[in-house]
Amino acid sequence: MSSLFIAGRWVAPLAGEFLPVIDPCTGTTYATIARGGAGDVDLAVCAARRALQGPWAALSATDRGRILTRAALGILAHAEEIADIESRDTGKPRAQARAEIDVAARYFEFYGGAADKHAGQVIPFLSGHQAIVTREPLGVTAHIIPWNYPAVMFGRTIAPALAVGNAAVLKPSEDACLTILRLADILADAGLPDGALNIVTGLGEEAGAALSAHPGIDFITFTGSPRVGTLVQQAAAATPVRCVLELGGKSPQILFEDADIEQALPVIVRAILQNAGQTCSAGSRVLIASSRYDDWAPRLADAFRATRAGLPSENADCGPLINATQHARVRKFLQRAVEDGIPLLAEGQLDASLAAQGYFVRPALFGPVPRDHALAREEVFGPVLSVLPFEDEADAVALANGTDYGLVAGVWTQDASRQARLSRALRCGQVFLNCYGAGGGVELPFGGVGRSGHGREKGLLALEEMSLAKTVVQRYA
Repeated sequence: MSSLFIAGRWVAPLAGEFLPVIDPCTGTTYATIARGGAGDVDLAVCAARRALQGPWAALSATDRGRILTRAALGILAHAEEIADIESRDTGKPRAQARAEIDVAARYFEFYGGAADKHAGQVIPFLSGHQAIVTREPLGVTAHIIPWNYPAVMFGRTIAPALAVGNAAVLKPSEDACLTILRLADILADAGLPDGALNIVTGLGEEAGAALSAHPGIDFITFTGSPRVGTLVQQAAAATPVRCVLELGGKSPQILFEDADIEQALPVIVRAILQNAGQTCSAGSRVLIASSRYDDWAPRLADAFRATRAGLPSENADCGPLINATQHARVRKFLQRAVEDGIPLLAEGQLDASLAAQGYFVRPALFGPVPRDHALAREEVFGPVLSVLPFEDEADAVALANGTDYGLVAGVWTQDASRQARLSRALRCGQVFLNCYGAGGGVELPFGGVGRSGHGREKGLLALEEMSLAKTVVQRYA
């Protein structure tokens, strides 16, 4: 039974209530977490505010960086243990979970090294005056993160916030937060002062809503659905505070007639099956030049038939979906596609023993998918790939930009001029040329446009988002 992490201590929720933790491989309960509410959120925010007036605020940027670096080393030292927790909690393949723990550590390493290099600037100004811009902490930052990549999202959002000296209150998803609770102890062991990090588990409509609307919050970062993101932004507007929102995508991979199909095929398959398709930046649409469609669609189908969903210990191509709600949602997309007569080009494999338990679905490839169909426009968030042909470059751009989302795009072509044109024409936050990073590395700024949200995480730009620019003008003549 897990508790809340507030002011450096593990405490019981005020209401004394707990929530079940469901194993997505079996659909059965195997643990519980605290059901935090508005009162617990208030305690966490107050603890963060006190930290900003105590030892945490007194630390230099260099000392903050050293704490984050020690945290990175602590995560790596316990990587196997944390990966076991992550794999069990989310259902993802054990090898994938292990790789993600390395990424989580890398965030703390990266921002630990950046903490004392986040400098301001000197501005040429009037004679007899000096103008400088300093970077300061925003204050208490709120972090509401999803269930698909708990460890990675923890590092991605908490490390930069702490690097610039903020005090954080984190609300993880109730569907996957056990890894995050373990990471709290590692940060405490690294020397993070009490109250600099606080974690309140619970339901989104309770703890999450209370955190979004709390008047003591100075900044909110949220990753999740567009619907909930709108609610978060509306709550933040009443204070008002700045938000960074990452709300999903319908990312295209564009195969021009000169693409290296041997190189592209395995990347395309991985980009949709990673984490069972439950990735905001999943490459969920493949756009194929019409002159190559009849050759390449069957090859993609062959690759899909060779894929397999399985238990985490099997390190199959993907594991189960996270919960019963998501399982039903993805199955509804699949049923509608079949009812609407969209050709099912291929399905992956699923052991018969798994069909009756947990939240597994077969990887599915559909095509050609009509441009106005839900499979071509809406985020399925499952291992479902849509194939659509296009006529020429202009048509490819129009099709790629033809959804409400704009997060990531992949372009496969050997034509350098076309690469440059597409990089400018595609309406999204990241473009990958002859590769696909599914969100990219720790160093790469990440975020979207349109329904995919606004603001940027990752890279050095995250430090800009999570800090305040203050202009100071001094007359010395």
